[in-house]
Amino acid sequence: MPNAISWRVLQIADSAFPTGGFAHSAGLEAALQLGQARTVDGLDAHLRAILWNVGTASLPFVGETHDRPQLVWEMDERVDTFLTNHVANRASRTQGRAFVGTCARVFCDPTLTAMAARSRTREVTAHYAPLFGASLAALGFERRDALALYMYLSLRGIVSAAVRLGIVGPYEAQRLQHRQAATLDATIEQCAGLSWREAATTAPLIDLFAGAHDRLYTRLFQS
Repeated sequence: MPNAISWRVLQIADSAFPTGGFAHSAGLEAALQLGQARTVDGLDAHLRAILWNVGTASLPFVGETHDRPQLVWEMDERVDTFLTNHVANRASRTQGRAFVGTCARVFCDPTLTAMAARSRTREVTAHYAPLFGASLAALGFERRDALALYMYLSLRGIVSAAVRLGIVGPYEAQRLQHRQAATLDATIEQCAGLSWREAATTAPLIDLFAGAHDRLYTRLFQS
């Protein structure tokens, strides 16, 4: 029978959970306008590159703060130094505050409430990955579940952006998401044990696309 944690996994994974993630395309909008990911095959390859990049660059911080939530603000500083791309850095801060703030309001946990309150101050930058890991630890998630949910939300957000950008329709988007399940499994398998000191960007071209987002003539997404 499902337990309380299982229901929380489903609740946070639901698109109705208001964390603001759908305001971001993870650089897909810029990539599209710059001539990339315009076909289903191109989008498939683009997604694989992004997911591996998330695994190597973000999962180490999610795992670290899940294991040691007391280090959340130290890891927050590390992420702020690590994310030199100004668009990605801004998006991470926006999503971090939104995620912990929503969790605090919904689940009424004192640890989450304290993190959400501090995230609104100027003392911290409140990046998404470390706050995600610490928040899910406070909610009682197992480490593997926390990492899997982070990867799933990353994939779901990009697939949703692809639909709204007109690259694929809703059914093809779901087929695309289904095909990427193998990538999710492989990424978690290889990246779950990485420490924050091993965090690295593996897709520099995608990072460049994302950095060009603010220069687009028209924009639907924040990043």
